[in-house]
Amino acid sequence: MITLPLLVYSQRIVKPKLDVVYPVIHGMANQAVQYKMNAKLLKRTNELIVQQGYGKNPDTTETGYYELKNNQRDVLSLTLINYAFSGGAHGLTVVVPITFNTKNGKVYKLKDLFKPDSNYVKRLSELVENQIKERDIMVLGEYTGINPNQDFYIADKSLMLFYQLYDLAPYAYGIPYFPISIYDIQDIIADEGPLGQMFG
Repeated sequence: MITLPLLVYSQRIVKPKLDVVYPVIHGMANQAVQYKMNAKLLKRTNELIVQQGYGKNPDTTETGYYELKNNQRDVLSLTLINYAFSGGAHGLTVVVPITFNTKNGKVYKLKDLFKPDSNYVKRLSELVENQIKERDIMVLGEYTGINPNQDFYIADKSLMLFYQLYDLAPYAYGIPYFPISIYDIQDIIADEGPLGQMFG
């Protein structure tokens, strides 16, 4: 059965020194799931605004937007992006990924993408480490691998792992993204998970 992409519209929160655009889902047949997903998106948007210092530091100016990464095959994957500046050399950008099962509104964790006991952390860490070497990325300290709940989003036939500013590399590198083709990890992907949906 063909599943159509969700209708996603933009809403805006505008206050003094704050201008944030966030996604709102419309037109789903299952209104309960739509409400659940929209509530999660708004909650994470507001959490990010607070996390970035708005309301605590009167000098903080914040802007925010979102990017749709995948909107097909019962999987909606997107990122909420917030930039805050409160003086100094540069501001701070934080990227929050959310990947939904659009049938039930569940938010996937990284472990949900893989077969149980697949040792996905070790496998993905090796792939990321190879890219760090190939791309000659300067790492802060020694690279010790990804976290079991590493930030990720899904973009068609790729799993995109990433690190926040300063978590892996110096500021000059920005936010380091590591694309991994689903075909490189096909043997450990859970068939019923969101990556399993991307085959075909």
